[in-house]
Amino acid sequence: MNTSSDFADLDVGYDVPARPGMDESEIQTPCLVLDLDALERNIRKMGDYARAHGMKHRVHGKMHKSVDVAKLQEDIGGAVGVCCQKVSEAEAFVRGGIKDVLISNQVRDPAKIDRLARLPLIGARTIVCVDDIDNVAELSAAAVRHATEIECLIEIDCGADRCGVTDPADVVAIAKAIDAAPGLTFTGIQAYQGAMQHLDSFAARKEKLDIAIAQVKETAAALEAEGLPPSLISGGGTGSYQFESNSGVYNELQCGSYAFMDADYGRILDEDGNRIDKSEWENALFLLTSIMSHAKPDMAVCDAGLKAQSVDSGLPVVFGRDDVKYLKCSDEHGVIADPDGALKINEKLRLVPGHCDPTCNLHDWYVGVRAGKVETVWPVSARGKAY
Repeated sequence: MNTSSDFADLDVGYDVPARPGMDESEIQTPCLVLDLDALERNIRKMGDYARAHGMKHRVHGKMHKSVDVAKLQEDIGGAVGVCCQKVSEAEAFVRGGIKDVLISNQVRDPAKIDRLARLPLIGARTIVCVDDIDNVAELSAAAVRHATEIECLIEIDCGADRCGVTDPADVVAIAKAIDAAPGLTFTGIQAYQGAMQHLDSFAARKEKLDIAIAQVKETAAALEAEGLPPSLISGGGTGSYQFESNSGVYNELQCGSYAFMDADYGRILDEDGNRIDKSEWENALFLLTSIMSHAKPDMAVCDAGLKAQSVDSGLPVVFGRDDVKYLKCSDEHGVIADPDGALKINEKLRLVPGHCDPTCNLHDWYVGVRAGKVETVWPVSARGKAY
């Protein structure tokens, strides 16, 4: 937990949006605010769920890019480590003290492979995804060069239609190559069905996952028949974790957005037809914004535009209010419908971003708030680590 003295040399409004101990009303906008109570409840709930279903939970670091949030997920949620999408992102977490990382992506550039092979030297279990047998020799050479061990998951394309192989015979061939390669260990299967995570209907998501689960079971059986049983079968997201955890084949979840929630995920429905931001998870991440203009009586303008958020999954939603609505944005402005003229100059609003991952990557800091006070300020540790 940091204190105000940790930020003594940083100017509020230039270096940081707030200091611990300040009132929430003093936070400079636009910035990311975390409701710490809601965040902790979400993390504990997922941890309890994973344990109750005999699952490990490896949190997705690309969502928050924060060492501090990842450590909280380990400390109070029982997370075993993090998934990352890029080597530099993984290195930021390892340097911050996370000891178990999976690059849930392919690494092919020689310089990146070399950097990947050095991660165990700074204290981390290191796992990477493979979907091409030619990649095996590349990874092995780097591991041997640095006298380290790299664990490998073979990624199967179970519906996302991007990376991954589909034929169990190809998976077996890659697994045999990994098993025979010095410096590498065959650990299991990466099977993340990303294409269905945001389907509104529970039944539609289940239909897609039933197909994926059958594919994973077939692939696992083919590996077992060759004497290469996968010890880790990893996948699952905020929109699908219930299916993987009850599949009888997955043993690790990779949920990320559950901790923060965003407007896009909030729209999907649970088995009873309720929005999951009401029935399962709480909004813990907000883009705090201030009203800067009200020159038109029925329209206010705030300071959170495109440079403060991603709108690829839709516009933000004004939290806790139904009398005003965020309508559109340009680089530095957000236009808010205010038909009753309720909003005042400098009034602050909490916006629920449309998509949390790319929104978080636009900011340097999270301001953690509890009971109306700034309790902590955390850096977005891996921001910009896209290599």
